[in-house]
Amino acid sequence: MWTSGLYVISAEHLHPERTLESVMEAALQGGASAIQLRDKESSKEDLIKKGRKLQQLASRFGVPFIINDHLDVALAVDADGVHFGQGDFPLLEARTLLGRGKLIGISTHTKKEAIEAERDGADYIGVGPVYQTRSKEDTEEEVGLSGLRDICEQVSIPTVAIGGIKLNNAAAVAATGVSGIAVISEVVMSNDIEKTCERFTGILNDSYGGE
Repeated sequence: MWTSGLYVISAEHLHPERTLESVMEAALQGGASAIQLRDKESSKEDLIKKGRKLQQLASRFGVPFIINDHLDVALAVDADGVHFGQGDFPLLEARTLLGRGKLIGISTHTKKEAIEAERDGADYIGVGPVYQTRSKEDTEEEVGLSGLRDICEQVSIPTVAIGGIKLNNAAAVAATGVSGIAVISEVVMSNDIEKTCERFTGILNDSYGGE
């Protein structure tokens, strides 16, 4: 079960000279508490191949491995969970297929969406974009720090802030009361992924009171 920490999301197009596995392994060595395979381009066959490798990697580090969007791929590779956007797949039906032992995360952008996700049984929610980002296309309007704080106060399940989070603003994001932060470009494009993740983890630990 994921409850807090640094949540790293893949983006292979941002590191063409480095393999997906090497980037994610470095993130895990740096303290990532969960990793997600986000891939909008690959075939199902390739997604399953990638998913199996990352599932094994995550298992070695004892952290959850999440598949973005593709419920069938998550089932095929026995991923620890799946993450959906708004309207991607009905949460209640997903729970029936996955069972109670798997994580289901939902992207939310408003208090209403956050409350509905918790009501319907999501294990955690992604909240954002906190800031505008170029890592993902067609993003919603900025939630901002005040909006992020408001959403965190409305739900009791873990909250993951996402969108434009960098080392220079992570402390402000963590101070809103989120359970964790999701990062893409600042990690996967880093010249020293492990050290970057260590710095993010340190910022989060400071916000949690040194836990």
